Amino acid sequence: MPGNIYTREHRSHTQVFSTNRGAAKLLIGVVVGLILLKLAVSWLTGSISILAQAADSLLDLFAGIITFSAIRIAVKPADEEHPYGHGKVEDIAGVAQGLLIGVAGVLIIYSSIRRIIEGASIELAGVGMGVMLVSIVVSIFLSRHLLKVSRATGSVALEANARNIAADVYSALAVLVGLAVVRLTGLGIIDSVIAIGVAIYILKIGYDTLRKPLSGLVDTKLAPSQEAAIKACLMRYSQQVVGFHALRTRRAGSQHYIDLHLVMPRDIDLKLAHEVCDQIEIEIQTRLPESSVTIHVEPCNDECEQCSVVCSRRQTK
Repeated sequence: MPGNIYTREHRSHTQVFSTNRGAAKLLIGVVVGLILLKLAVSWLTGSISILAQAADSLLDLFAGIITFSAIRIAVKPADEEHPYGHGKVEDIAGVAQGLLIGVAGVLIIYSSIRRIIEGASIELAGVGMGVMLVSIVVSIFLSRHLLKVSRATGSVALEANARNIAADVYSALAVLVGLAVVRLTGLGIIDSVIAIGVAIYILKIGYDTLRKPLSGLVDTKLAPSQEAAIKACLMRYSQQVVGFHALRTRRAGSQHYIDLHLVMPRDIDLKLAHEVCDQIEIEIQTRLPESSVTIHVEPCNDECEQCSVVCSRRQTK
């Protein structure tokens, strides 16, 4: 039936844009459209704040291309040259995006100060307001979708793009208000002042965007909530495992790396010890997808009074 065909096609398109690569393609396509629209209107109106928005969108495009390339590399399986995979490529992409956002902020401030010194008038402010309104609506939907996909896949690069696009919403709103004031008062300098305010906010977004990927590059441990989930998995095996220590965690893009020392009864069967370790690894990977878990097994030190595991040595005592 036609209705069923439409529904299947709609779901198919939705699923395509719900993957890392699909979301990156959607980002690039939408941003290209916004750039062309903003550049045209900036040329018509002479507005430096709309030009600042176009420059920001241009950087969004570069960031989107970087993200698309990074995701294609990051999803490749581990190989002989990269035994830990390619996850850090996403962190590198996130750092590049943060730097690009910072450059955009500095350039906008420079252009705005020059415009204030030289002086300039704004024309067709109403057209500019309409474009900013379109930009706000599109950016809201795009940033929400990118953030949803990044949370589902754990993609650091997509999350950086989502926050970058979200910043466009607030900056476009500031430009919209500024153009409205210019239209009512005729004071062109307001356009440049608003552009400087947008640039300062963009610089803050650049700083926030840099923090998470930098932590991945320097092997910062996982978030407390993620480490708590790991410890909760281990505590479930208190009747089979004496204890654990030397827990270390790190992240590379969307991938998690976990290693720890597991203390087990001295007389435990090797096959049983291996099965317990496998069960723990599976449970951790269920709670933290895309995790690589390495467990080093150690024998206990015969301090039976502090142990809750029932084993042959305790029974003989």
